[in-house]
Amino acid sequence: MLLAELEVHHSRPAQPTRRLALGHLVLPVDPPPGLGGVLLGAVIAQHARRLDADDLTDVTRLIEQVERSHRVVQPRLRHRYQVDRHGLAVSRHRLWGEDDEIRFDFETNGTDLAQVLAAVYALERLDADHRRSIGPVMRRALRWRGPIGPALVAHLAGAHSAEIAALADPRGWALGILGFPIDTGAPSKREVTRRYRERMRAVHPDHGGDGSSASAAIRELAEARRILSDTLIGG
Repeated sequence: MLLAELEVHHSRPAQPTRRLALGHLVLPVDPPPGLGGVLLGAVIAQHARRLDADDLTDVTRLIEQVERSHRVVQPRLRHRYQVDRHGLAVSRHRLWGEDDEIRFDFETNGTDLAQVLAAVYALERLDADHRRSIGPVMRRALRWRGPIGPALVAHLAGAHSAEIAALADPRGWALGILGFPIDTGAPSKREVTRRYRERMRAVHPDHGGDGSSASAAIRELAEARRILSDTLIGG
């Protein structure tokens, strides 16, 4: 299942001019960063690691300007953004869902810098609130040097789970992890703590839990408790 997509139209590497346009976009960003924000961050993480230091500095500055809704002066980093796509090559980057897991598919036919700039220009297409939420995610992606996979997703989303449900509906996922009915309102601090401790005992190897999966289960329980902490009420 396709979860997010960024289509980039750009000059061919051998051409002297550097032009860039956006094509088809599927960028769900609610709740931020959403699956779309994760894809934009992954595109940057995949391609920025091969940029030189000067370009990385300029890209960081550009993200900050877009995040703050400042006017972006053209051209930037030797590229000019345009609407017309005629005569341009195409790269496509997609985020796919398979069962409860996600995977990235990068179809890169241009330079690394063109892909990074396209992700930044896609950020500019979002409304001001989402730009402020997702801009920091993209700056974190600039510093990523690990594999492009679940660890990156958790790093970008600020979570310990890379499951689709945890990104698309964090609160619903957290309720399920702790065993609350999906239609539960705002559970109390006491209820969340009780469920968390019960589940921790059930998954811990010292109480008969599966040792091979205990570490991941414990991380997810802790993440679920953290997510629900935003809606806790007294008692």
